[in-house]
Amino acid sequence: MEFLKAPSVPSVYIRTTLSKTQFRKPMFLNCHFNPTPISSFSLVDKNQSRFKVFTAISSTISTEPANPPEPELETRRQGEKFDWYAQWYPVMPVCDLDKRVPHAKKVMGLDVVVWWDRNESAWKVFDDTCPHRLAPLSEGRIDQWGRLQCVYHGWCFNGSGDCKFIPQAPPDGPPVNTFKKACVAAYPSTVQHDIVWFWPNTDPQYKDILVERKPPYIPQLDDPSYTKLMGNRDIPYGYEVLIENLMDPAHADREGGRPLELMIERLDINGFKAHQEWSLSKFIPPCVFYAYTKPVVDQANGVASSSGTEKKTSVQRKFALIFICIPVSPGSSRLIWSFPRNFGLWIDKVVPRWIFHVGQNLILDSDLYLLHVEERKIMDVGPTNWQKACFVPTKSDALVVGFRKWLNKYAGGQVDWRGKYSGALPQTPPKEQLMDRYRSHVENCRSCSVAYKGLNVLEVVLKVACIALIGIVAAAKQGAMPAAARTTLASMAMICYASSMWLAHFIYKNFHFHDYNHAFR
Repeated sequence: MEFLKAPSVPSVYIRTTLSKTQFRKPMFLNCHFNPTPISSFSLVDKNQSRFKVFTAISSTISTEPANPPEPELETRRQGEKFDWYAQWYPVMPVCDLDKRVPHAKKVMGLDVVVWWDRNESAWKVFDDTCPHRLAPLSEGRIDQWGRLQCVYHGWCFNGSGDCKFIPQAPPDGPPVNTFKKACVAAYPSTVQHDIVWFWPNTDPQYKDILVERKPPYIPQLDDPSYTKLMGNRDIPYGYEVLIENLMDPAHADREGGRPLELMIERLDINGFKAHQEWSLSKFIPPCVFYAYTKPVVDQANGVASSSGTEKKTSVQRKFALIFICIPVSPGSSRLIWSFPRNFGLWIDKVVPRWIFHVGQNLILDSDLYLLHVEERKIMDVGPTNWQKACFVPTKSDALVVGFRKWLNKYAGGQVDWRGKYSGALPQTPPKEQLMDRYRSHVENCRSCSVAYKGLNVLEVVLKVACIALIGIVAAAKQGAMPAAARTTLASMAMICYASSMWLAHFIYKNFHFHDYNHAFR
């Protein structure tokens, strides 16, 4: 991508002064809480008065840099390049994995199987291919000895990928199960922040990679004072478009947002940090983008008495928006999200997790079709022409511009699929299939799948009750049942019928497909 050479939107260098504008609640948190802001906190070193930052500029600003570049703050060593296959990648939250069965997932174009090895009490990530006849191991089972068993011919593998049993091999013959070709490729894996991560390289040199390098650390997910529900969803557009959308705070409002002060500092191969009006944010490539508020003082508890009476301890209300964006294949990605906070902890104990997911899926659906189409238009003009094709004149686009700058400068301009794909995007399916929530979320979310099954059972119960009540009324002989009782039963039958119809609509709308027509919003 010739991103840095495009003359249409040059970079500028500005001081890191934050404007004191009114806080706007992130749209993704509408179903959670309404935080109160302050502007007294910064993680920036106070001795560092100026950073090299960049942002899109409006037509009223000169196209010449306001200050000359400071090369020592953003340098690139000779040959420095981001290696897509030398990174930790998240697979799924532990809360959405069933230890009783293997799970099929795709990450970076790799088909993997995630399963629980009870012998080592650890989640394992294998190549989803049996070495015998290449059947998917994810269609297999966990046998009685805790081994992963291929369902095709019954070959069994331990947590290291070694073949421990071949049913068809004679017991007195050569131990063919010990041959190297009988083993399954096992990826280095670990659990951090209640998410299963894996290293997408089975070369023996990476066997102990966890000792040298761990997955990205997110403090808010490791703090016991925070509540932190998670969710996941498969997205029918690519990683690049997904992460851009989540870095764009201006699209949340009905009219497309308002002027925002966004500034990026210290962009290098390891990502970048950014200042927003209400938060600080970080991009840790390739997957993690999160924003966290500056501490907020609970004014009710933090006001000192003018008469010198005892001062109450102030309470800092803090939260974060954490988005983990996973490249799956061209035109496909996966999102894991969490919104940890240190207040309102009781809410997550009272409100079922699936209720939050209904609201969060609605927000994802609001832009889904737009971004699916947008990605194809970008592909038509060519990803290397992104900045020439897209007009990004305001500071609210700074994070998106920053991501594209990082992608072009260090990561080859796009995900490195290593020749596994032709580069063409999959065809656009009908809108109802494109935005289907069941395949993309419900069947991959334990709480939503349980709710889905329970609500379907309730719908059937209501229909059966309606039919039974009508039958009782019809079977009762004239005069054998008081008129008031007949009326009551008939009314109950109507209520059961209406409730079942409403519930069927609710299930379809929230667990299958909800069309989002912006013209009527």
